Order: sequence, then C-alpha cells, then structure tokens
Amino acid sequence: MNPAGGAPGAEPSTLTLPLALQRAAIAYQRGDWSEAERLCRLILDARADYFDALLLLGAIVAQTRRTLEAVELLSRAVAVNSNSAEAYSNLGNALADLKRDEEALESYQRAIVLKPASADLYINRGNLLAGLKRYAAALESFEQAIALKPDHAEAHSNRGGALNCLMRHEAALESYERAIALKPDFTEAYYNRGNSLSALNCHSAALESYDRAIALAPSYVEAYNNRGVALANLKRYEAALESYERAITLNPEYAEGFDNRGVAFAELERHEEALESYDRAIALKPAYAKAYFNRGVALAELKRHEAALDSYEKAIAHKSDYAEAYCNRGVLLAELNRHVEALESYERAIVLKPDYAEAHNNRGVALVALKQYEAALESYGLAMTLGPDHAETYNNRGIAFTHLKRLEEATQSFESALRLKPDFQFLYGTWLHTKMKMCDWSDLETHFSHLVKRIERDEKASPLFPILAIPSTLELRRRAAQIWVQARHPACNTPPASARRPHHDKIRIAYVSADFREHPVSHLMVEVFEQHNSDKFEWIAISLQPHDESPISHRVRSAFAQFIDVSRMSDLEVAHLMRGLEVDIAVDLMGFTGDARTGIFAYRPAPIQVNYLGDAGTMGVSYMDYVLADQIVIPESHRSFYTEKIAYMPHTYLPRDSTCKSGNIPLARSAAGLPPSGFVFCSFNSPFKLNPGFFAIWMRLLEKILDSVLWLSDVSDIAKRNLVREAQRRGVAPERLIFARRTERVEDHLARLTLADLFLDTLPLNACTTASDALWAGVPVLTCMGDTFPGRVAASLLNAMGLHKLIAETPELYEKLAIELAANPDKLAEIRQKLINNRVATPVFDTRLFARHVEAAYTMMYERYIAGLPLDHIYVPA
Repeated sequence: MNPAGGAPGAEPSTLTLPLALQRAAIAYQRGDWSEAERLCRLILDARADYFDALLLLGAIVAQTRRTLEAVELLSRAVAVNSNSAEAYSNLGNALADLKRDEEALESYQRAIVLKPASADLYINRGNLLAGLKRYAAALESFEQAIALKPDHAEAHSNRGGALNCLMRHEAALESYERAIALKPDFTEAYYNRGNSLSALNCHSAALESYDRAIALAPSYVEAYNNRGVALANLKRYEAALESYERAITLNPEYAEGFDNRGVAFAELERHEEALESYDRAIALKPAYAKAYFNRGVALAELKRHEAALDSYEKAIAHKSDYAEAYCNRGVLLAELNRHVEALESYERAIVLKPDYAEAHNNRGVALVALKQYEAALESYGLAMTLGPDHAETYNNRGIAFTHLKRLEEATQSFESALRLKPDFQFLYGTWLHTKMKMCDWSDLETHFSHLVKRIERDEKASPLFPILAIPSTLELRRRAAQIWVQARHPACNTPPASARRPHHDKIRIAYVSADFREHPVSHLMVEVFEQHNSDKFEWIAISLQPHDESPISHRVRSAFAQFIDVSRMSDLEVAHLMRGLEVDIAVDLMGFTGDARTGIFAYRPAPIQVNYLGDAGTMGVSYMDYVLADQIVIPESHRSFYTEKIAYMPHTYLPRDSTCKSGNIPLARSAAGLPPSGFVFCSFNSPFKLNPGFFAIWMRLLEKILDSVLWLSDVSDIAKRNLVREAQRRGVAPERLIFARRTERVEDHLARLTLADLFLDTLPLNACTTASDALWAGVPVLTCMGDTFPGRVAASLLNAMGLHKLIAETPELYEKLAIELAANPDKLAEIRQKLINNRVATPVFDTRLFARHVEAAYTMMYERYIAGLPLDHIYVPA
C-alpha cells in the first residue's frame, strides 16, 4: 500500500488490503477507534469502493457522532453492495440520528428484506416508528421481533412502550413483566413497568417498581423523578419532595425534576416555593411549556392574576396546541371578570381537544356568567357525555337550571353531584336551599341536623345565605361565615395596605352593590341615596352589574355624583380604582347574596369597610370593620358573635322609600283573586323562608278561623303543588291557599296589600322588604322574634313603630295572638289604626332623618379613624 522505505510509521509495502482491514477490525474491537479509522482510510485511499472498509469506517464515524459523514460513507457502502443488510441497518441508524426519518425507515425496510429473520432489525424499525408516534406500526414491528426471538427481553420492553402510548396499559404491563422474567436485572423494564402501573392508578405498585429500578441503578434520575410522581399521587407530598430533590441532586440541570418539585410544593400550599421551583425549570429549559403552565397555576393561587395570565400565554406560545393551558387561561380570565375572553379561550381548548370534558364544563360556566343559560346547559350536556363522573359539571348544571327557575332539574343535578362527591364544597347547603325554594320539606329536619353537624365540624358544607333559613345559633352562623370567606375570600395583602388616607374636607363614601337596578335593595335605599348630604360627603356608587333601564335604576344613578360600572373589572382592578378615588368608607350592600363580590373588600380598598343590608349578620372577616344595625337585631349580648364592631342606629337599621305610593289598580278583592269575604292571612315571604313548623300553625289558623284564606306570594309551580299537598295533608282545602299574581310595579303591589288583614311572618328567617311593604301599606305584621339577626328584622320595625304587641316570643304565643287578632276585629282594627298613625308619628319611615343618622354613623367611624383610635362600637344619637 505504501512504497518501501517510506516515512517512519508507514505501512510496509507487503500489507494487503484484506490484512489492513483485519488489523482495523482488531483495533476497532479493542476500542482503538482512531487506529481503526486510520487503517480504513488507508484502504479507501487505495480503493475507494472497498465495501468492508466503507462499512467499518461508517460505523466508527457514526459512533463518534459525525453523523453526516457516516451517512455519506454508508450510502457509498450500499451503492457498492446493495445486498448487505448490515449496511442498510447502519445507514438507517445514521439517518434516524439526523431525523431523516422516512429515509431511515426505507433503509430499515431494505435491511429486513435482505435479512428477514433478524429480530434486531425489527426492533430498530419499531423504535423509529415509536419516535414518529406511529405506535400501531411500531407495535407490529416489535411483535415481529418477538415472533422471531421470543426470549428477546428488549423487544418485550419496547412492545410495552408502544402499548403504553396506545393507552393499552394492561397489555403493556404484561409486556414489561415478560421482559423482567427474561432479564431480572432489566432496569429500564422496571422503570417502564412503574409508568404503566401509574397510568393504571396502581401507585403503590408503581412505587415498588421505581424502587426496584433505583436499586439496580442508584443514579437513575428519571426513576427518582417518577417515584416522586407516584408518591404525590399517593398524597405523600413530603416524601415526593425528597425523591425530586434526589433527582435534582443527581442532575442539577434536570428541568423536569424542578417542575415536579414545584407541583409537590403547590399541593402542600407552599406556593412561593413552587413558583421558585418552576422558575428554575424554565431557566434550565426556556421553552418548557408545562413549567409555564404550572407557574401560572401557582401565580393564580397567589392572586397574582396578571402574571399568571402571562405565564399561560407563554405556555401557549411554546406549545400552540396546549389545550389545558387555554382552559386554565379561561379560568383566570373568568376570575378577572373577562367572561367573553374566557369563553373564547375555552372554545379554543375544545377545538384542540374536542373530547375535553373540563373545557366544555368551563365553557358552560362562562355562558352562565354571560347569562346565556340555555347555551350553558348544552355545554354541560356535552361535558357530562364526555365525563359522566365529573361532579363539578352536575353542580354547575344545577346552577344554570336555578337561574332558569327549573328547580326540580336543578335539585336532581345537585343530587347527582353529591352522589359522585358527597363532600363537594358548599354544595349540600345549596342543594337544601333549592329544595326549600320548592317547598319540598321531605326529611327536612334530618337535612337541617346533618348540615349543622357538618358546619360544627368546620366542613365546607354550605354558603352562608342558605344558613339564614335554617334553625341555627349565632355561633353556627359566625362559623359558617368564617368557613366560607376563608375558602373563597381570605384577606389579601396584594397590593399591600395603603398608607393612611389624607384628611378630606368631604368624607368619601362608596356604596358597592350589584343591585342598583330593579331589586329590593334599591327600593329600600333609593331615597336614602337621594337624601344624602352632598355638602359634607362625596357619594360614589360602585355598580357590580350593568344598570337596567328601570325607573328605580334611573333614580339611583341620578342620586350619585359618580356612578361607576365595574361589571367588566376584576376584584383587584376595582380595589385599585377605589384606592385611586381615595375612598374613605366602603359600604358593602351585598354581604353573601347573589352576585356579591366580597373579594373586592378582601383587598382592603378603603380604610373603613362596612357591612350593611345585604346580609343579616356577621361576615366573619377581619377586613369588614363595622356592621350597621340596631339594638333589636343585634342586642349587646350578641356582640361577641360578630367580627365587626356594631354601629347602632337609634331606631331601626332598615330604611324605606317613603316616596313610593300605592298604585291606581282597583282595590276590589276579586281583582287580586281573593274571595269576596272572609279573613285574609297574608305572607309574601319567599318560598325558601317557609317551613313545616310555621306552615302547620297557618293551617291551624285556617281551620279555626272560618272562611279565612292564606294569601301567598307568586311561587313556582312545583312550590305551589307542594304547598297545596301539605295543606291537604293537614285537612285544608286547596282553594284556601291563594297565590298572588306577579306585579311589575311596587306601587301596584302596595295597593293590593291593603286587602290583607294580617301579615304572618316566618322564622328563623323573617320578612325584610316584604314586612316593610306591609307596614307601609297599613297591614299589621305578626312576627315571632328569633335568636339571630335574620329572625329579628320584623321585630326591629315593629319595636320602632311602637307595635310591641305584634312581637311574639314563642311560636305558641304567635299562634295564640294570630287567632286572637283574627277572631277579634275590633282589636285588630285598633292595632291597624295605631299602625297607620305611627307611620307618621314615629321615625321609622322618615327617610330624611334616617339618612342623617346613617351619615352620623359614617362621621363617627371616620373621626375615630382620623384620630388614630381603635375600632369600637358606635351609638348614633337619636
């Protein structure tokens, strides 16, 4: 090959090509690849088409990661000898490394044609197909390998991988078991077996499999990571953290380990640490979409909504088909009160993943927020078809049915949710409240008892509002409130509490409500707003819902210097707005009623925050400073059950629009559907306030007072049927229950109220606006005073009007007094005349005076704040 007498180290001239190849092969086998390569190149210099040298040099170059050169050499080799399966196999390997997948597949196929009995060739082809996500074809290839060589452990293991990807986890598990039986120290098979077991939710068995893999390979980073996942699935989060830490210690650049560690921190509610861990993962792997997704979850938990939204956007930017990120992005947009954008995000998730039950469910939630209830039901129906065991969807569907007043269907949907998840947060109380709206009293006492016991165990069993209508104690109501707000609206220090407000010449007061529209709150408060003093105060309305075009809405808007619609703003944005306006006192007119936005107050937008009117009782939170009340609804002996300080009004806490007069409808009984004669008991309370105990009293009244009727408010058909059935069960004819027709105007309702002889109140939840309406119309209200705020409202009004005789202390006295008044027309007429006289003679309906008293309360709160005094109870002088 070289001339004799050449340079030192040159080959002797007697070295033949076969001998040089032999020496190259020996060098290759002993690991001296540079010597093997040198000899191969000498051979090819002498003879460029020497097949065996091309084949060997191609293998050497491929193993030293010079893949392009390997492809060139092996392509020359197959051009020289197209019958070499080995050459085509090696060329396939090199092409696969270059991601020239279709060429690689073709090369493997040529090799298989030449050597159809080679199991390894089928395995190589299967591995490439699996990498291309062509799992069914990969599975076929691995099975052909196994048919040729049944004891090939790697083929069984790889077959398991393809089956896993085809979601055939049981079959995959069998494959891994076979691989391990053939090769008991097969580390990779133990690891993959653990993955199959995890997919089958056999997390304890998966943990054992990962432990076995780690015992065989103590530095197996991925096994430690997946072991952590198994522990997390077993809710052993501290142990999971240790496993992730071990993986990270072994490989400090292991982004997946940092990401999973973040998930474990999140499960432990250590969200700041979770966030730090996700940031480490992203620093190591900047295009790591899953870490951005999880980072968004942590930021959302920390109420850093804008940052969370940005993180979801980045996840989507790095993975454009990330349906879960679009779905979570929608949830966050909904949290930010951006429901149209949320809907768009859910719909994008559904386009990407049509069988995504959670996205269909969340789309329904967005549609409910947009008041598109029928469309929401369609979305929930799809979600239920795709995920029939998803309790959340049944709950949400129940809410949509409730909005549509389809109460039977709502109840059934809530019951389905409870069957699937008996401890579904706050659902039991909602379900029970819906039954009470239908006057479905089956097993009611049992349900009351069960709910009370759950709250006493500090379970998340009910929102606060349903508790108002069940027999309860002040302690139970406070506990229920605290459970609710701690779960839904805990105090938030983002942004931090602002510095003390500067002294304002005019005290800036913001009323916050969703009810500045056709709603009882507006009818009660509108004249107060109109009578407020604008020389000493600046009045701001923060409207949580778009206003309607009703006359009452126009009056409310006209009463304020600033009326701000924040319906499209997030809680934080509203809080920032109120801080920017330098509001001194923020008055929540909602409490925990429908459409409440308690989260705004959790951000502490004003230095003084007041709970008033919307909720009868404590809100149970540190960020509400005062509750406006009177000494009947909250006697001094009850103050320890309130987290707020009490601002005591001198007469009653309940206002009235004294400008609202009776309408001009005919006052004949027949016009109201009443019989021409006989005593008319009346109760226009909402149906959920009714209960078997007081209904039984009413039925006994009808039995004892001949020709009497009970006039009730317009209720749903199912509630009517249930009430009629209850009456018949107690021997009362259905025609003695008369259901009022719905009126559009308050004035018309007040006019017809004058036809009633006696208004019967309910307990434990009294009439509020309805009692005020009755008294304003001149109808005596008989109440039974309870032990909690909601059971003392009517007593507050009656006491302030000097009508103490209409306040019974027990249900027995209530029944006795009702019979006495109905049977004694002169006594009832005397009380009625006193009521009519006292409407003017007492301050109850003097709205201008009421406004002055409310302003005095606000002034006393403000002066304490400016003076740096601690919160304390306030008594407004008469």
